[in-house]
Amino acid sequence: MQQPPWHSLDLNEVWARLASQPAGLSSAAAAQALRVHGPNALPEPARRSAMRRWLGQLDNVLIYVLLAAGLITALLGHALDAVVIFAVVLINAQVGFLQEGRAEAALHGIRSLLTREALVLRDGQRQSIAAEQLVPGDVVLVQAGDRVPADLRLIEAYQLLADEAALTGESLPVEKSATPCAPDTALAERRCQLWSGSLLRRGQGLGVVVATGPAAEIGRIGQLVAEAHSLDTPLTLALARFGRQLALATLLLALLTFAVGRLVHGLPADELFIAVVGLAVAAIPEGLPAIVTITLALGVRRMAAQRAIVRRLPAVETLGGVSTICTDKTGTLTRNEMTVRALLTAEGDYQLSGLGYAPHGGLSDAQGRLGMPPVAELIARAALLCNDADLREQDGEWQPVGDPTEAALVVLACKLGLQPAYEREACPRSDVIPFDPEHRLMASLNHDHAGHGHIWLKGAPEQVLPRCERAWQSGGAQPLQLDAWQTRANILAGQGMRLLALAMRSTAQRELSFADLDEGFVLLGLVAMQDPPREEARQAVAACQGAGVGIKMITGDRPDTALAIARELGFARNGRVLSGQQLDALPAADWPLAVQETEVFARASPEHKLRIVAALQAGGAAVAMTGDGVNDAPALKQADIGVAMGQKGTEAAREAAGMVLTDDRFDTLVAAVREGRVINDNLKKAIRFILPTNGAEALVLVAAVLLGMQLPISAVQILWINMITAVTLALALAFEPPEADVMQRPPRPASAGLLDGFLLWRVFYVSVLIAAVAMGLFHWELARGMSEAAARNAAVNVLVAGEIAYLFNSRYLRASALGAHVLRGNPAIWWVLAALIPAQLLFSYWGPMNRLFEVAPLDLAAWARIGLLAAGVFIAVECEKALGRYWHAMRS
Repeated sequence: MQQPPWHSLDLNEVWARLASQPAGLSSAAAAQALRVHGPNALPEPARRSAMRRWLGQLDNVLIYVLLAAGLITALLGHALDAVVIFAVVLINAQVGFLQEGRAEAALHGIRSLLTREALVLRDGQRQSIAAEQLVPGDVVLVQAGDRVPADLRLIEAYQLLADEAALTGESLPVEKSATPCAPDTALAERRCQLWSGSLLRRGQGLGVVVATGPAAEIGRIGQLVAEAHSLDTPLTLALARFGRQLALATLLLALLTFAVGRLVHGLPADELFIAVVGLAVAAIPEGLPAIVTITLALGVRRMAAQRAIVRRLPAVETLGGVSTICTDKTGTLTRNEMTVRALLTAEGDYQLSGLGYAPHGGLSDAQGRLGMPPVAELIARAALLCNDADLREQDGEWQPVGDPTEAALVVLACKLGLQPAYEREACPRSDVIPFDPEHRLMASLNHDHAGHGHIWLKGAPEQVLPRCERAWQSGGAQPLQLDAWQTRANILAGQGMRLLALAMRSTAQRELSFADLDEGFVLLGLVAMQDPPREEARQAVAACQGAGVGIKMITGDRPDTALAIARELGFARNGRVLSGQQLDALPAADWPLAVQETEVFARASPEHKLRIVAALQAGGAAVAMTGDGVNDAPALKQADIGVAMGQKGTEAAREAAGMVLTDDRFDTLVAAVREGRVINDNLKKAIRFILPTNGAEALVLVAAVLLGMQLPISAVQILWINMITAVTLALALAFEPPEADVMQRPPRPASAGLLDGFLLWRVFYVSVLIAAVAMGLFHWELARGMSEAAARNAAVNVLVAGEIAYLFNSRYLRASALGAHVLRGNPAIWWVLAALIPAQLLFSYWGPMNRLFEVAPLDLAAWARIGLLAAGVFIAVECEKALGRYWHAMRS
């Protein structure tokens, strides 16, 4: 429901619309309102039950084919084959279920942005009630340290300062007042309203509740999150498309095989059904889901070690295809810690080193020379004494106590050599005029123990400069060059800096009034402050650009501040910024081009962020969205992958994201993109390795039926190859080291399938090659008098040996694998072989397994032929590679 413009209404109209009064609601009216509006709580997100998550693992067309094959096998009385097929399906489902369950449990949280208690006026009396019981019309009292329990329209405000960064993206705490705003005022600039979930940094206030729970701004954002569509990842889309195509091809091939066997060779129907089941089992890569899941899980573990927690497995691979990162500014690219970056004095400009609230750093002039001007001590004293904030060290980190902007001034004083406790004791405060948003200044009257008094003044330059007649220079007060100071101030303001002017005046008086601030002050200097970029963010942005990944900043902050940060980080060089108001005025047809050409979006609402991400996706981009605030949650969910900040991020952002950075570092995201690309490469290697095995098995069965010959391998033996040997060998490729150019190539297109034309040819070529040696060896062993069980054992082992040979081929798609280098770089291959070879020997010689798989032991001559044929497979693939390289060189 559309909310009235509470920020622009006269208070009398507010009371009338809410049927309330300054003394608050009566208990009866509150109870009635609670029945109408419901509790002041955000609805819990719907979560799938464990059973639904488990059954979801079976929702795959290839699994349907396997289930049908298992059912047919059971009906034909082949119980062992059916049990093995069903077991394979259950194992795949359980692997996916367990991994997904761990991911959900990792970030299962409560809705933590609503407070538990609220102080209200009910029946004309102050009462503390559960925040869930608040209703529109309640009058609420708030003070510094409180988290606002509902959306409020302010009735009274005394030095009220609210931190709204999590909801609006505004990097600085916002001064609040009870004065109505203009109707078209942007949400981040509505000074007469407090938003549910925001934190009060200073002051006290009295407000009337205008919206609760889902109707509040935070609830509206929650609704946007619910409406945002979680897109399928490129991997899930490619696997689903490949599964459908493979299932259709398998069914057509099975029908053709059955028809030829029945109509041409007159084979019995039950034998053909078993052959067709074997074909289905052979053609379907049963181990592929396990390979994909385990490869992604290994990537998750590696990323967790780098402080990136992945909530949904496919999100890991999605990172590898990201083409655009839409990033929030506050807390993501910046530290969310106000820092004094520069001092402007009459004697020159000075840069201040050190970031955050740690009181360590120093001054340097324009030439980089260290040192302090004579006025530095006075500037430090003004910054410290005209100040209500402090610093606190906790667990080795310095944190602000009070207003972050004032805390940054305390840090400045410390860096300039003052000791806060000593200065405050030496010059105690006698009187103060607190900072208020109307006059935008603060004054403090301090006296030393000898009775000497000074008025220390700080505030916006446009308020302080007109009150100054002189400026401190060369150890004394000189006439003020007002125009020159204003010009210098405008230059820094245009760079996104927040400026404060500091001034002083000696006095003998003991009390302060606004009349004492009209004139006679000596300007000490200007302080330029900024929420600085993270040190690692600049390198991270450059790395993303080098990898062909575009950067878009979407923030609720001011346009000049946003552009300055973007330029400092190395993007938005065209200087174009679009504000929320400009986006609202933009025709829908112009959105795609505007979003493509613009890299900085300021004063953006949650709806703007959502539309920007959707517009980029509509243009074919694979979008990653980073953020830490409640206002980022809808876009985090809409993006191909949402990346939330774990330390300073809100629970709402973490819930909506697919990945959480526990250290809030932007370079961790770059490492995650790199890891995503490595995983994508290794998945490709595993897929192009495992598919020829299935192709060879299918070709062996089809050829046997079409030629009217014995089946060289059975369905159970095929499952041994697919689930034990092929999966084990393919897992080694999950540990392949990164390619040298992994972060120098453009992102993989979102529409790219699992196999391109070249890989299809490679799969076909290797399938025919391995099928030929398996078929040939089976009939060779029969011809030399070996039993059918021994011949089948030879066929299985030559398939496995061919897989091992092709594993080394697969480490390099086009480059040669001839040489000692193919034996190095991936120890996992040798661990896998150390486990697989004994397993294969048990398969071939251990009695229980011989009986289970219907095979007989082999002699040494058979093993010699198997080794030679495997070496032949390796050499044949390398010859195909060499011809491919020659042909490619001739074309270029």
